Amino acid sequence: MADVQVTCILKSHPQSTHEHITHLGNPAANWIWTRESVISSIDAKTNTFYVLDVANSKRADIGVVRETGKAPYLRTYADGRWNNNLLSLNQCPLKQH
Repeated sequence: MADVQVTCILKSHPQSTHEHITHLGNPAANWIWTRESVISSIDAKTNTFYVLDVANSKRADIGVVRETGKAPYLRTYADGRWNNNLLSLNQCPLKQH
């Protein structure tokens, strides 16, 4: 199982703070995956994904959240609670996806 750092995201509407993430990636490692591919990989336990807080270098693991009536989505989990570190990441360069 690989432990993979996510450094950027793509959203269908980049300026929205509540829009769904469509892709996650790491340009330095030359990859961008769809949200569905990341969810499948987490569910299959083939990879783990995380982000690092730029202010304090703390790790926040990415997990799948499932709520009744909603499609599964991704959130970060750090210090014992879910948070939105993913939405604070920069947009991925479009040329890589």
